[in-house]
Amino acid sequence: MSETTLYDTSGRATAYVATDGETIYLWNGRAVAYLVGDKVYSWSGRHLGWFLKGIVFDGRGRRCGFERGRTPFAVSASPAKSAKSARSAKSARSAAFARPALSTGFSDLGLAEFLSQR
Repeated sequence: MSETTLYDTSGRATAYVATDGETIYLWNGRAVAYLVGDKVYSWSGRHLGWFLKGIVFDGRGRRCGFERGRTPFAVSASPAKSAKSARSAKSARSAAFARPALSTGFSDLGLAEFLSQR
């Protein structure tokens, strides 16, 4: 499996899903979140939202990140990534909340801010 680049609502490469298909790193190399199925969890175990069909949705069902080809706008060239930093142990996961109706609206949080929540 290859890494999957995630773009923010401005079309900037902001994060990526690692080759393990689970760990989400910010472009600076810091592991901040992970996937369990279609659910996005913070490294501290808090359920944040969903990753469905190449789109990252926040807890209110609004879009905050996209794979290339799923963005509603042009994306900029991806700068070089920083080296991955050492990961700390994940905390226990909280229960996932019910998925709201998904929206085409944008989240109030930027992708990096969304993924970095504790």
